[in-house]
Amino acid sequence: MPENLDGFRAVRVQEVQQEVLNRVLWEQDAQRVNALYGEALNSHRPAIGLPPVDNVRDYVFTDQPWLAADATLWPSQGMTDLDLVQTGAWILPDDRPLPQELEAFLDAGAPPVYVGFGSMAAHAPKDIAQVAIEASRAHGRRVLLARGWADLAPIDDVDDCFVFGEVNQQALFRQVAAVVHHGGAGTTTTAARAGAPRVVVPQIADQPRWAARVAELGIGSAHDGPTPTFDSLSAALRTALTPETRTRARAVAGTIRTDGATVAAKLLLDAVGRERPPAPA
Repeated sequence: MPENLDGFRAVRVQEVQQEVLNRVLWEQDAQRVNALYGEALNSHRPAIGLPPVDNVRDYVFTDQPWLAADATLWPSQGMTDLDLVQTGAWILPDDRPLPQELEAFLDAGAPPVYVGFGSMAAHAPKDIAQVAIEASRAHGRRVLLARGWADLAPIDDVDDCFVFGEVNQQALFRQVAAVVHHGGAGTTTTAARAGAPRVVVPQIADQPRWAARVAELGIGSAHDGPTPTFDSLSAALRTALTPETRTRARAVAGTIRTDGATVAAKLLLDAVGRERPPAPA
């Protein structure tokens, strides 16, 4: 009995510590949002007769927030005590064709590894292009290098690497062997819908959670830490490039909702309709 009681106490202490940590992080998040947007918001509100906002983060939240994330990729159970509405990701279908040069590169050999870190210019590891290219080559794969805000560039003039700017990821990810990315919500969802295995190298904010979920689902690897080495990325790619991971990624792709934006639009129209006064007879 004492051993069980000690175990219970240890678990409870951990729970309390986590609750305290969550409150501290939540307060820090409010301070960060205030620092980013408070001055700009409050400089304009008096012009339309509105008082200043003390807590911008809480001001834009409601008692029934909407979570624009897919339930398979980001389960909301136990996330919050708020009356959360999970709509699914808000995705605009992209019908743009891929550039001819990119199509030609894809057609010239086996599916390559996509490497891109999106807007992570300030956070992406400085040598990520070199590490990713060398790790992909070690697995016999060509590389698609998305330049992104970090301005990724090739490390030599070998023709197994193609560099490009902004493209239709919805079309591209269906044609790659794996996706190496930072774990942003959009890239994570797009790769999941395409059934593409991936390696997530999280940098900031929610990205570690997206990475962990990818690993939990068996649709790719979550890199341990934001700065991969040749060895660590090679090991992560080894998992992502297995037939088992690709099969699992394709299976999960069929569970990803595609109507999140429609769900949100209907909820918004319903809410507006309830608030609108009835038309006069």
